[in-house]
Amino acid sequence: MFKGVNSPVITILKDDGSIDYGNMERHINHLIEAGLNGLLFLGSLGEFYAFSDAEKRALIDFAVKTAAGRTQVVIGIGHTEEAEVVRLAAHAAEAGADALNIVSPYYFGLPAAAAADYFERIGKAVSLPIMLYNFPDRTGSDLSPEIVCEIAQRCPTIVGIKDTVDNISHTRRICQTVKPVRPGFSVLSGFDEYYIVNRISGGDGVLCGLTNVVPELFVRMHRSYESGDLAAAVRCAEKIAGLMRIYAVTPLFITGMKAAVRAAGLPISTCTRAPGTALTEAEEREIRAILADLEEA
Repeated sequence: MFKGVNSPVITILKDDGSIDYGNMERHINHLIEAGLNGLLFLGSLGEFYAFSDAEKRALIDFAVKTAAGRTQVVIGIGHTEEAEVVRLAAHAAEAGADALNIVSPYYFGLPAAAAADYFERIGKAVSLPIMLYNFPDRTGSDLSPEIVCEIAQRCPTIVGIKDTVDNISHTRRICQTVKPVRPGFSVLSGFDEYYIVNRISGGDGVLCGLTNVVPELFVRMHRSYESGDLAAAVRCAEKIAGLMRIYAVTPLFITGMKAAVRAAGLPISTCTRAPGTALTEAEEREIRAILADLEEA
């Protein structure tokens, strides 16, 4: 169900911390017109952890309305309260979203069996297809290939995973473990630079942050790979590898990604919700220099 190049959309804020719906609309339209395969709202890059439930519901409604059926809309419904996960899922379905993205229970690292039970309960309680979200650096526990396979077999509404693990062998093992049992199960990498190796390993693509900055480059890479022009796909991947430096510029990568979107041409604030850090002039200069290197390449 999930394939190609997909964007975890930044949530653009005004300097006062409120959601900037005007620039959100412009950004969403740009991503769709560039040809991305899908958009995820309220993921990690979308600062899901920082918004009230009312703000989330309003953003869900806005995102679905703005996309207007032009691309796949996935809603992140991660929450520390299981009942609220189910309520957000119901709201996303009512709004017209296509699918859900659910991060593993976080704060306490849960054993694999508890995580499997959690996802099975959610899967049975909601109506939309679900993408698992494995981000062990943030949740404290890993969804191993074996547990993903168990979850996939126990719950048919769980149809894919975003594997944000900086080890392509982990993602490859998910492909090799799950796809023989569930051939249509989608496996996306959460790291921008893993598109080609993800596909070679049997995966379906990426769901990654730099698509906010250079969506056309990702679309060109995906279409080149799909058409068999591997040389062109590799050239795109080389440029993306250079852009990965953006993640390391700011203490919180969300701030850096917003700065990169601004440097790419959309006049937005780089404000993030607390405990995010403010962008410094030196950081902004460094990000602009990285993007300038791309233009010269």
